[in-house]
Amino acid sequence: MICSEKILGIGSPIVDFLVHVDDRFLEDIGAEKGGMVLVDSEEMEKLLAAIPGQAVLAPGGSAGNAIFGLAKLHESTAFLGKLGDDVAGDFFRNKLVELGGCEKSFLVVKGGVTGRCLSMVTPDSERTMRTDLGIASSLTPDDITEAAFEGVDHVHVEGYLLFLDGVVEKIMAIAQASGCTVSLDLATFELVRLKRDLLMHLIKKYVDVVFANEEEAAEFTGSRIPEEQVSRIAKLCNVAAVKLGPDGCYLRDDSGIYTVPARKVKVVDTTAAGDLWAAGFLHGWLNGAPLAQCGIYGTVAASEVIQVMGSQIPEERWESIREELKI
Repeated sequence: MICSEKILGIGSPIVDFLVHVDDRFLEDIGAEKGGMVLVDSEEMEKLLAAIPGQAVLAPGGSAGNAIFGLAKLHESTAFLGKLGDDVAGDFFRNKLVELGGCEKSFLVVKGGVTGRCLSMVTPDSERTMRTDLGIASSLTPDDITEAAFEGVDHVHVEGYLLFLDGVVEKIMAIAQASGCTVSLDLATFELVRLKRDLLMHLIKKYVDVVFANEEEAAEFTGSRIPEEQVSRIAKLCNVAAVKLGPDGCYLRDDSGIYTVPARKVKVVDTTAAGDLWAAGFLHGWLNGAPLAQCGIYGTVAASEVIQVMGSQIPEERWESIREELKI
């Protein structure tokens, strides 16, 4: 298949199964409300068989959410990650293609089980998750080849891949050699704590844009002050973005520090807020918008997704977002 993708997302493709449950159901399965626990494929099958009602499916994963957001903004996109040759894998791949994305970089494994996340929402809107990474967790450096980067201008990497030895450095080395710019989402403060030295090395050597929330930035820089956080990160790369939730964000590049306030909206669920923020930001940055404007674009996208349950913004709202984010 011939595609003209320009933005390549790399991470664990995961299909979200969103279902409404009551507190009793969580008690019955021994789940602590609000937590996220990794399970194997067998346990996931048992859980899916036990849930009440019909689950709503949506493409997910950190890099996946960002790439689908960029596709909704009519950017040319592709995704590199391992899928199984199963119903969930077909769903994830076909959803991206429906939005005009390219499927050539998906690694489809015969007999593999696609990553799934069961998101159980109780009446208080709290989400409790069980995640089976499936075949996505078997990504190795040997799976990363130059062919996936042909025609690509920018590569967006989710930090969770740092748990897979050697994968992220291979990605970034090929991206750099292919003339791509690179953005990295720091994923979680726990990961930053475990992989801080490696992150310092990778960011300094390969990364153009770093996305972090305040907890991840604090773990990485040792500071709780946003101005210091973005300044210390920006010493290692071209652009640093620190997201502060309801307090907006701080941005820095070689032209200075910028702040962008958050939009005041009713928060229903913060799922994918950081990922959609990255999508909006990259849409602006890759099209040459000033840094502060890129932050506004990120804020627009994030403010929409936190008003809905899950990661899927209704299409009528995307029409409004695209109108506001015109370059």
